[in-house]
Amino acid sequence: MGRAIYVSSVNGDDANSGYAPEKAFRSLRKVNQMEIRPGDQILLERGSIFIGEYLHLYAGGTKEAPVVVDAYGEGGLPRIETDGNGIWYQNYGGHLDNVVHTWKGYLSSAVLLYDAEYISIRNLEITNNPCVKNERLNQADRMNRTGVSVIAKNHGTLHEIELDHLYIHDVEGNIYDKHLNNGGIYMSVSRPDDEEKTGIARYDGIHIHHCKVENCRRWGIAAGYTYQHDKFTTLELPDEVVKTYGSTNVVIEHNFVKDIGGDGITPMYCFEPLIQYNVSENIAVDIHPDLYNEEGNRGGMTAAAIWPWKCKTALFQYNEVYNTVYNQDGQAWDADSGDGTIYQYNYSCNNGGGCVMFCEGESVNNIFRYNISQNDGTGILTPVRNVDAKIYGNIFYIKEGVDFIRHRIWGDTMIEGGGIEVTDNIIIYAGNAPKEESWTYNSPKAYYQSNTYVNYQNTPEGDPAPICLSAATDILTAPGIAPETTNGSSRMYKGSQDFAGYRQKKDGTDLLKL
Repeated sequence: MGRAIYVSSVNGDDANSGYAPEKAFRSLRKVNQMEIRPGDQILLERGSIFIGEYLHLYAGGTKEAPVVVDAYGEGGLPRIETDGNGIWYQNYGGHLDNVVHTWKGYLSSAVLLYDAEYISIRNLEITNNPCVKNERLNQADRMNRTGVSVIAKNHGTLHEIELDHLYIHDVEGNIYDKHLNNGGIYMSVSRPDDEEKTGIARYDGIHIHHCKVENCRRWGIAAGYTYQHDKFTTLELPDEVVKTYGSTNVVIEHNFVKDIGGDGITPMYCFEPLIQYNVSENIAVDIHPDLYNEEGNRGGMTAAAIWPWKCKTALFQYNEVYNTVYNQDGQAWDADSGDGTIYQYNYSCNNGGGCVMFCEGESVNNIFRYNISQNDGTGILTPVRNVDAKIYGNIFYIKEGVDFIRHRIWGDTMIEGGGIEVTDNIIIYAGNAPKEESWTYNSPKAYYQSNTYVNYQNTPEGDPAPICLSAATDILTAPGIAPETTNGSSRMYKGSQDFAGYRQKKDGTDLLKL
């Protein structure tokens, strides 16, 4: 039988037992000193503010008796203001998939789950902004800091970790380090001390949902980076390899990431992760050369909104992305170095680097279908050395001066095109005059068939059956008037009228099937 452990910064006292609301502890330090048992509930009183404190747990529950951290009482969410405390040491156990990336060092985390499974963290507000005098935002050796860190290392497979209704904001980490736990929520896997004894470290069951992550750096939400990255170097990723060495049953849904220094939401080294109903706004705010200029050999001046890294059959659906800041990437979506990435029923608007990238030679079996892109910038598609991408059934509403294929990654650096098959899409140029388009710019493997082209002077030479129209309203009810801003909640629900302007006139077909 688990215990109910109460903590209140308002009414508690560390001399109390902690086992009743009227006998609550005063500080999280008392909880950190306890040996957590299966079935325990750690309950923080609403209205409490834990200044300079942190919650670090090194044990969890069981399937029958999970550990739960939650709020009790009335009022605002209990708030953990860590202020740069909660120091611990992260060590992946060796170099990462890019040897220039930092793989060990001291970190500060407000909440740390270290080899803890069958655990839920709910209804907390979390900040980690130390306000260190003379520390600069772009300082090369700035400490990595997180709102919530999760580590798998010495307990083999960790099961059923849930992060639910967390408000994480103002986490001031290092803007350059991509894979030390750094930002709002970061879950990673380190090399075990004795893998033969404890087994391969990995996750089976991650559920991150209904969280708001705001004003954090570098990452918004990242889950799954692993010391086993060398098992993921083949072009096509065998199911058994990914299920053995990567994370499984990963679901990231109904989250809102906003004003993030680097990338928004990224599952990494996962088998069939499901990423849905998330909203991203104003991502990659630190990724520009005026600020990002002390990285040394770390590189990394790239970021996109919602994308996978080295995943197998990742599914992204019913997500919305707004206003990603232009950089070498800067897209809403990026199928990066994985096998079988699927984007469907998503909406992107006004993203500086365009709609979608298909990135690198290990990006294969990609599908991009039934999505709407409105007023994305620079270039709608960015194929970069990828093997293939089947792009069909989408609507691209393209603003004045924007190319269909992005021409340059940064400055004068041209893209190195990849393989794309563009079929049965509606491609609308919303400029004042018909545009002459370079449909295969630096991309000789670009293939087009049976698309509808609106307000273009020319069509791709290889499209055997193009449909040419002068006005988008000839085919759609009211294109170009879908939302340009967000309140953080997904509009992707049955009966939503926010995207009704993209319904087809002839039969009312709703591309997003809402």
